[in-house]
Amino acid sequence: QVRVVESGGGSVQAGRSLRLSCAVSGFTYSNYCMGWFRQAPGKEREGVVGIYTNGGNRYWADSVKGRFTISQEGAENTLYLQMNRLKPEDTAMYYCAAADCVEAVGLDRVEYDYWGQGTQVTVSS
Repeated sequence: QVRVVESGGGSVQAGRSLRLSCAVSGFTYSNYCMGWFRQAPGKEREGVVGIYTNGGNRYWADSVKGRFTISQEGAENTLYLQMNRLKPEDTAMYYCAAADCVEAVGLDRVEYDYWGQGTQVTVSS
């Protein structure tokens, strides 16, 4: 069975950086979709970035473009979200998600089948 596990959240001051990790296991095929989402209290869960592990388009939320980057390691089964120049509005529970796919499916959460438990990011001003 597919398993998605996030780690790396924490509390930082505005302007600092954090790196989140997402480890995925159990997929039948070697390539699949992965994404990061976040949900602030009282708000809808929103997509941060969505990719296909074998390349192709990467979909980014406008609110994080130029500040957040992603990288893959370990035969594409670990995805890192590097978050730079953090702002208080980045405060949220961050979730990693994965899906069976043949190309990136973007930032629509309904496209993702497997979810991690979430990791909290808190940015103070």
